[in-house]
Amino acid sequence: MASNDKDDDELTIPRAAINKLIKEIVPDIRVANDSREFILQCCSEFIHKITTEANLICESQQKKTMSAEHVLLALDRLGFSNYKSDAESVMNDCKGKRRRQSTRLEHLGIPEEELLRQQQELFAKARQEQALIEQQEWLQMQNAALAQHSLDVPNEDEEYE
Repeated sequence: MASNDKDDDELTIPRAAINKLIKEIVPDIRVANDSREFILQCCSEFIHKITTEANLICESQQKKTMSAEHVLLALDRLGFSNYKSDAESVMNDCKGKRRRQSTRLEHLGIPEEELLRQQQELFAKARQEQALIEQQEWLQMQNAALAQHSLDVPNEDEEYE
């Protein structure tokens, strides 16, 4: 992976993420900048290889969306089977976080049936208000037409003069 290639620079992990990772793994050791750069390039290359292999697996299965299973198979094929359990653990953690985020409605303390009833009430009220507005517009149009008609019709007194 050439670091001078503009496309490759756009496909790297953020330096802050790598720095944080290094700090977590070896908190008491100072890591030189060229070593940080080398670690960044290695991580980017690893991700690129895994993604490329997962994409090939996805295509061979005639799928349009790459799934976690494709990534896990790619780890196997490239000889990184020992990373599978860690990858699955991280995947399960992410799924758990996603589930917790999707349960925000449950934390409102209002049952789903009640929320649905309130929503239906709001829809009914909006329909009623819209019907009232349309009725008022219709009456205004009728009044305007009657007013125009009364201007167009000659007065009976004027005809006999």
